[in-house]
Amino acid sequence: MKKKFLIALLLAQSIFTYSQEFTDLAKTPPMGWNSWNKFGCDVSEKLIMGMADAMVKSGMRDAGYNYIVIDDCWQIGRDNSGNIIADPERFPSGMKALGDYIHSKGLKFGIYSCAGSKTCQSRPGSRGYQFQDAKKYAEWGVDYLKYDWCFDEGQDAKSAYKTMSDALKESGRPMVFSICEWGGSKPWEWGEGIGHLWRTTADIRDCYQCTFDWGGLGILDIIDKQADLWKYAGPGHWNDPDMLEVGNGGMTFDENKTHFSMWSMLASPLMAGNDLRDLDPVTAQILMNKEVIAVNQDAKGQQARRFMDMGEYEIWAKPLADGKVAVCFLNRTNTVWNLNYDWKKQTMYFVEEVNIRKQAYDVRDVWEHKSIGNTESKLVKSIPAHGVLMVVLSKK
Repeated sequence: MKKKFLIALLLAQSIFTYSQEFTDLAKTPPMGWNSWNKFGCDVSEKLIMGMADAMVKSGMRDAGYNYIVIDDCWQIGRDNSGNIIADPERFPSGMKALGDYIHSKGLKFGIYSCAGSKTCQSRPGSRGYQFQDAKKYAEWGVDYLKYDWCFDEGQDAKSAYKTMSDALKESGRPMVFSICEWGGSKPWEWGEGIGHLWRTTADIRDCYQCTFDWGGLGILDIIDKQADLWKYAGPGHWNDPDMLEVGNGGMTFDENKTHFSMWSMLASPLMAGNDLRDLDPVTAQILMNKEVIAVNQDAKGQQARRFMDMGEYEIWAKPLADGKVAVCFLNRTNTVWNLNYDWKKQTMYFVEEVNIRKQAYDVRDVWEHKSIGNTESKLVKSIPAHGVLMVVLSKK
């Protein structure tokens, strides 16, 4: 009896330890790369290894990107014991070897599954196999799980995601848990403690503003849906407006800058979705802007609020550590915004540390990488169509 008690106690302590490590993950928004936006189902061992190599060679790893996530279509079935099987033709070395390769590059290994009986591409899902799958992922060295919501068969979303969350916590390996439920059941209201991030909208499309009969949203519509969700974001629990489309060809340079700037302001996970092996200088300039990334990764962990909405023009502000604040002027229109902004006439009432009327602040343009004045003077700037001006204020 005493032996059984000790075994139970050790097991309970182990589960508590991994549960605590689970809670300690993603203190800043996760950064990495995901296969879906560019490659869809066309994934393979060769492709993923190439992306890991490119993430290092390009400098993206040094800029903060560290997760390599394989999305749908890596799995092909289950064996007689119910274990999930990777496609042996596309992943001939197996997932453990692939994970080891990714780790050897100083990166982290991410994978995909689904709360339903099938994934969105009709591969085997995890319903009924949650604990078995989580244990297998741990054996493979997985560090991140994106968990989708197709073929849900009427399940309650919170319960379904909690089951997999519990499985991950008992797996013996801490893994970031990405809830991909598309916002239908308001996961921001229940996701904290279950997952580390939760999708807030339908899938992103590679466009500034567009609609599709078959679903998906452009970046402007996604931004609009984040405005009231700021209070749910913080260290270890993030709103997720979906992965990045920067570099995939559907948007202009200024639109891509807006996309990356606003995702950083919104404390969104930064998961690149382009081909890293063919990273052109313009795309690299955007994805590896360390000053913009620093706003995203700020230790304070607050999401920006839209504190001025002038219809076609908006101003967003994000409190930062050390009494700084990031401000983003968003031009939604098809023409230039000739900004003439008087800092002294505005009060960011929700940023207690910042009082522009009593204290002068340096204004630094994080895209031009230089000071462009201070809050004692008006800010005069031309903001291009569909573009942004993103600055950081710091005490002089």
